[in-house]
Amino acid sequence: MFKGLSDLGSMLKQAQAMGSRMKEMNENLRDVRAVGNAGGGLVEVEVNGLGEMLRLSIDPSLLEKQDLELLEDLVPAAANQAQAKAKEQHAQVLKELTGNMDIPGLGDAIQSLTEPSTDTPN
Repeated sequence: MFKGLSDLGSMLKQAQAMGSRMKEMNENLRDVRAVGNAGGGLVEVEVNGLGEMLRLSIDPSLLEKQDLELLEDLVPAAANQAQAKAKEQHAQVLKELTGNMDIPGLGDAIQSLTEPSTDTPN
């Protein structure tokens, strides 16, 4: 009976340590940068490791063409590429954070970070 309490205490300590490491991880991910581009570099998007867009760059020649439809296609393509790279970096940081801890469902959670989302239509 007391062995179970000892295990519970150990698990609580691990959870507390994990919580503070997760906070630190999120702070570090704010400094990570991922860049996506489309149209041969005509549109470039930079996001941080949390997937927040930081910068959008559009080549002036693309604006001169006044091709709104092309621009509307290239911006999301570049943003999606940057966010996919950020998700890969986020998953890598999570793997490093957890080390050898056996957390049920963690593998599936990490995998879901790196797979394309099916929530939004293309």
